[in-house]
Amino acid sequence: MTGNREDAEEIVQDTFVRAYRALGKMDEVQRTTLKLQPWLYTITLNVTRNRLRSKRPTSVALDALADPDALLNNVNPGLDQPEDIIERTADLHLVEQALLQLPVHLRAAATLRFIEGRSHPEIAEILAQPVGTVKSHVHRAVRILRRVLGPHVGRQVEDGESNE
Repeated sequence: MTGNREDAEEIVQDTFVRAYRALGKMDEVQRTTLKLQPWLYTITLNVTRNRLRSKRPTSVALDALADPDALLNNVNPGLDQPEDIIERTADLHLVEQALLQLPVHLRAAATLRFIEGRSHPEIAEILAQPVGTVKSHVHRAVRILRRVLGPHVGRQVEDGESNE
């Protein structure tokens, strides 16, 4: 969401501080009925939005998409050649740059759907939006990403349309 590892780390720290403080203010019933994962995602997205309002993302590595070292360490001998790894890394860089061009609300929906692998109902709960709105945001994000990435990725982007 930020395009910057240091910002992402600060957001995670801020999220846990806010969550810890909020848990201290909850009574026992609130704590036992709390759906922890969506609640933490919501706090994280709010902290991220606040940070993005005050600072434009600067660039590069969306660690959720790929860590170049992880790509190199997970190479299966005989399957992936170095040039394949470099090409995938270049593609991931294009995707991360395209994601950073999306408005925050579309970027959040796309990140939760395609990077986190969340279902539309899960995203709706996290973002506190109706499922229809989430589907619309994901669809709009995909259309923008296709337009931005189309010239770079070719038919792969168009063929992914049937997965929606």
